[in-house]
Amino acid sequence: MKIPTGVELPAEVARAAELALERKAVELVALDLRGISTATDFFLLGTGSSDIQVRSIADHIIEEMRKEGVRLGHVEGVAGGRWVLLDFIDFVVHVFHPEARAFYQLESLWGDAPRIDLEDTLPERRA
Repeated sequence: MKIPTGVELPAEVARAAELALERKAVELVALDLRGISTATDFFLLGTGSSDIQVRSIADHIIEEMRKEGVRLGHVEGVAGGRWVLLDFIDFVVHVFHPEARAFYQLESLWGDAPRIDLEDTLPERRA
C-alpha cells in the first residue's frame, strides 16, 4: 500500500486498510491516537454502502488478519452490520454504514488526532 509521504503507519494497520479497500470500503481514514489515547494507537475508519457490505468488509479483515497471525482481541456489531468494531489492541477498525458514521462522527470526536486519508492509496484501485 502506498502511504502518503511523511506518514508512519504500522504494517498491520496498513494491511487492514488494504483489506478494507479490497472489499470496496470508502472514506477510509486512519487516525493516529498515539499520545492522545492510552486505549489504542490507531483507529481505522471505513464505510460500506449497506449492512451486507459492512459485514463483508469486517469479515474479510478478520479472516485475512487471522491467517497472517494478527491477534484480534474483540469484535462487536457484525450481526447488525451498522457499525462493526474490530479491536486488534494496538489499533481498532471501525466499519460503518453511512448513517451510523454520520451519527457517531468519530472523526470529530477525535478531531485533535492526526488524520491520514487512505481511500485512494492503492494503485490498483479503480472507481
